[in-house]
Amino acid sequence: MRIKSLALLLTGALAISSLSAQTKTTKATATAPAATAEPAKPPFQLFALPYATDALAPVISQRTVKLHYGKHVVGYLDKLNKLVRENDIKERDLVRLVRFSSGAIFDNAGQLLNHLLYFKQFRPYEAGRVTEPQGALRAALLRSYKDFDAFKADFEKAGGEIFGSGWLWLSTDEAGDIYVEKTSNAGTPVTRGRVPLLAIDIWEHAYYLDYENRRADHLRAIWQIIDWEVVGRRYEARAKGVQL
Repeated sequence: MRIKSLALLLTGALAISSLSAQTKTTKATATAPAATAEPAKPPFQLFALPYATDALAPVISQRTVKLHYGKHVVGYLDKLNKLVRENDIKERDLVRLVRFSSGAIFDNAGQLLNHLLYFKQFRPYEAGRVTEPQGALRAALLRSYKDFDAFKADFEKAGGEIFGSGWLWLSTDEAGDIYVEKTSNAGTPVTRGRVPLLAIDIWEHAYYLDYENRRADHLRAIWQIIDWEVVGRRYEARAKGVQL
């Protein structure tokens, strides 16, 4: 009887021990933090600058680049992503979105595209260096102008004629003809069926910290940082559309 009683006691103790372990496991499972889902990827993302923020100075100061790229461009991007989500827009090709949208979506998509083309066309400043386009793009320019200086003069003049905020462009069509174009606000040659080659931002946030109201000085200085290899590749790839 005593052996049987002892066996019963041992069995009870093991059962209690097992129950206690199960209870601890259940509590640990219950209190473990739930796995957090990764945030959804935004429809459009910020492009990276191909140079340091101070690389364009003194033509464009680091302060202007940080404000322009880090605040204005980010602002257009955030507004565009919000609008795309709210309106359940499925298009993720920025060029197509610009071409076929309107209203606030066009304004913010256009500005994002314009600024991508703008910031990607520059190269770090080197004192005394002013380069010129070569190859097919140079030949196209010389079909319309007697020399490169004549093109620059016409381009700068067009930039001075823009009233208010806008963009100054060198663009092309599929046939390779070139155009100096002026657009207001977020306007772009893309909506005219043309390919942007060179994009100059005439909004005051692009130059006012460095040049105040002297837009003409800004236009004369900017030739020092144009990367004509980038612009030339855009021209040569025109049959494929806008290359981002």
